[in-house]
Amino acid sequence: MYKYSISTFNKDFPDDTACLEWLKGHRYPDGIYCEKCGKVTNHYRIKDRTCYSCYKCGTQVYPMANTIYEKSTTPLKHWFYAMYLMANTRSGISAKQLERELGVTYKTAWRIFHKIREMMEEEHDRSDTADKTFELDETYIGGKKKGKRGRGSENKSIVFGIAQRGNKIIAEHVDNAKSKTLLPIVAKNIQSHATIYTDEFLSYRRLNDMNYHHGKINHSIKEYVSGKIHINNIEGFWSIMKRGINGVYHSVSSKHLSKYINEYTFRYNNRKEPGFMFHHLLCRASSLYQS
Repeated sequence: MYKYSISTFNKDFPDDTACLEWLKGHRYPDGIYCEKCGKVTNHYRIKDRTCYSCYKCGTQVYPMANTIYEKSTTPLKHWFYAMYLMANTRSGISAKQLERELGVTYKTAWRIFHKIREMMEEEHDRSDTADKTFELDETYIGGKKKGKRGRGSENKSIVFGIAQRGNKIIAEHVDNAKSKTLLPIVAKNIQSHATIYTDEFLSYRRLNDMNYHHGKINHSIKEYVSGKIHINNIEGFWSIMKRGINGVYHSVSSKHLSKYINEYTFRYNNRKEPGFMFHHLLCRASSLYQS
């Protein structure tokens, strides 16, 4: 299994200049097209600035434009290192720890992490799901009041998850756990005739009517596995995500919960390629970005 070590990171990206050169190569792999000259031309770096100038006409190009780095005064290597840390920690890393490692303010560290988390949102292909097996479940995060846990608990944020066995996780923050909320998400991501396993929650009772092969495990009688019927994969992901949130971040506001879900699903879905996770994230974060 390929691993990307901190020594390799520092060798590849020793300073801001190396990071900017990588960004230029990523944004313009075939060379920089000069709008004024009407063709790809050679460009040279302008000293002490994050731009490159056409050697013929002097038109300037800024590789950081329209990326998450635009208008940021934070050194580019700090951004790259933050992505390296997020990709190489199983449970995440807090903004407070990044503040200490980079010597920046907490506000800056927090902003860096939240911008990166936005890049972690993944798209899912529904086209090859008809013959696959999935698990559905929902979990409850946060809340200030003590008392009942799980379904029916007060002041909790609800996260709905879909796990394809042997593959990826889809998870999103939802307003409620009613069937009219959850089932459209299922239909959006899973083709008919797929096999779906759930617990006995009533919101899933119409899955057979939607032409899915639906099997249920009855947790209320302490039944957790019945042959192939179980939801252990999605519950295992919930365990990882909750341990990370509770242990690293301690609490997450409902407003920003979706970004943290992006982080944990991205890391889980790329867990088999830890060495490439950083590069994958770096390419995403260094591409065109709409704020």
